[in-house]
Amino acid sequence: MAGLLFLAFAYLAVGQASVNRGGAQTAADAAVLAAAQNGRDQLAAAWVADLLDPDKWEDVFDGKTPIDNPCARAQQLAAQNDATLNDCNWRLLRYTVDVETNKSVGDSVVPGTEDIHSEASAVAVIEPRCTFDPPEEAAEGDELPQLTCDGEPWKLDPDDESTLPAPEDLFDVHLAAD
Repeated sequence: MAGLLFLAFAYLAVGQASVNRGGAQTAADAAVLAAAQNGRDQLAAAWVADLLDPDKWEDVFDGKTPIDNPCARAQQLAAQNDATLNDCNWRLLRYTVDVETNKSVGDSVVPGTEDIHSEASAVAVIEPRCTFDPPEEAAEGDELPQLTCDGEPWKLDPDDESTLPAPEDLFDVHLAAD
């Protein structure tokens, strides 16, 4: 009977650890998506700022346009999920984070678990949804190149920002494998 009781407590400890690990992964996923969405929004704003200079569009869609640190938002989302952001990096269109849960696995029949915190990492990527003819191939004159997003052409009117694509029209953000 004592053996069965110990086995039940051991399963409970494994369950606690699993739940804690799941919370860490949720925090990591939320944090990395927040960082990537912040990066996407900055890239979209850079594209709008450079709308009349199509020579700069390729750098924007390749993620080569400088952006401000997008990790502050990642830190907020990690904290909202009861975790600490240990690391946040980005390179062009790829973002990575590492988090650690604030709560430990907890007391159990397994010694030492009260001081163990779960860790998780996540990766997100930004993928351009749009294509365009480079400026040297674009129409002559003051016309902007044709921007096509997800197969749909956009009629760009620099004088009317309401006709311009939103950040989510220009770029897709999603989780990716390590």
